[in-house]
Amino acid sequence: MAESNAPQRSNDGTVGKALEILDRVAEYGRPVRFAELLAASPYPKATLYRLLQTLTNQGMLGFNEDQQTYSPGLRLVRLAHAAWRQSSLAPVARDHIDALSAEVGETIHLAQLDQGQVLYVDKRNARTPIEMFSQAGKIGPGFCTGVGKAMIAHLDGPAREDAIRRQAYVQHTPHTLATEAAFRAELDEIQKAGIAFDREEHEPGIICIAAPILTNKGRVIGALSITSSTRRQSLEGLNALRPLLLKTATDIAEAAENWQFPT
Repeated sequence: MAESNAPQRSNDGTVGKALEILDRVAEYGRPVRFAELLAASPYPKATLYRLLQTLTNQGMLGFNEDQQTYSPGLRLVRLAHAAWRQSSLAPVARDHIDALSAEVGETIHLAQLDQGQVLYVDKRNARTPIEMFSQAGKIGPGFCTGVGKAMIAHLDGPAREDAIRRQAYVQHTPHTLATEAAFRAELDEIQKAGIAFDREEHEPGIICIAAPILTNKGRVIGALSITSSTRRQSLEGLNALRPLLLKTATDIAEAAENWQFPT
């Protein structure tokens, strides 16, 4: 199963339990059988079956009778498209990240924060694409990605504490700062500098420079990064692109001023 950033067991009743199950089905990245879900489920067999039936009846899950497997349903596609248009920064930022991508020739990521983790909402590949974890729609860790660190560093006190608490601090590479103390220290540095780096902390050979996207009142609405590999770029080389990155982040923030973001 893919790397999980699913929330812990919900206290939000039946709706929370159903959403948990949707998360679990989606994490597999393939059709999944009832027995697999039951093996990882905190719920009794009858409860899990009832929730799966409800989700299937509502079109939130699809069920293949021949294969006896569950997968995300088409209703989720409709909801995802509406969310992308109404709640995602991507439509507002599209032209700006297109221009940045054309100018620097490296991979561009646009991200938003989702319960302390990184939700990649758009991406432009480099002129010579690099294989990496991030794709639009994927969730990544907040504590060891450039965009995650850039956003969390600029949150206000309670929101920052909540995001710090939600991190798993997994040692993804030898360069990962996989302790809360190290993460807190770096966040203070990032807040002062205004930018963040990924120094091969999430994936070996992958580096980036990232900047937060802030409203004129200083509220975090997203982050932008320029990403490359150590085979063709250095942190110093990426740092030379800082002015372009910061200008693009500011331009996106200005374009978004009249857009109603979720709080």
